[in-house]
Amino acid sequence: MTRISHDTWATILGVVYLGLMTNFLVLVAASPFVVLLITTDPGLSWPLLALAAPLSAPALTGAFAAFREFGRGEPQVVRSFLRGWRATWRKGMLIGAAAAASVVVLLVDVRAVAALPASVVVVPVLALLTVIAVATALVALVALAEAPQARLRDIVKAALYLSVRRWYLTALSFAVLSVQFALFTTMPAIAIGLTCAPALYVAWANGRYTLRPVLDLEEVRA
Repeated sequence: MTRISHDTWATILGVVYLGLMTNFLVLVAASPFVVLLITTDPGLSWPLLALAAPLSAPALTGAFAAFREFGRGEPQVVRSFLRGWRATWRKGMLIGAAAAASVVVLLVDVRAVAALPASVVVVPVLALLTVIAVATALVALVALAEAPQARLRDIVKAALYLSVRRWYLTALSFAVLSVQFALFTTMPAIAIGLTCAPALYVAWANGRYTLRPVLDLEEVRA
């Protein structure tokens, strides 16, 4: 039988550690939002969820930074996460707040026009704008994790344009995150403890590839 080398075992254990520790750190950093999701009915508590959502955005940039540094050979997941969180929390919260506000306004508009004859045309447009707002925020958080010094305006413009242009990558990220959300609603412990990091890794990898046409992220202007 072929023996597995020490380096292979070290890599496997490192990946497992990356996943489990990232799950824990994201849970801690996004705890207000997660607690509300678990303990309340989102249909009734959506105003509180909208307020808590921006606090979760830096948790995502921290996870994305940990993924990047691990790929560069940095095994200290906690250090990478915290460094990424500290470098991005202000801009990350702004991105999260803008996305949450946009989604709330658009969904309120959907509800307002749902009973009107024009809803057949208006509702799909509003739904599409909602998807674009979320996609832009997700890709913008990936860009922010890669280049915290970049201007927020440049990040959002690139994220908006490329998340639409490379819609197939956006769709793949949404599909994976939708499965993660569905798992969270039925088995939250599994979703938080095991599958959160893999789902975020897919979103991060797709986001980085989405940004490649305009970003060598180290060369983004401050």
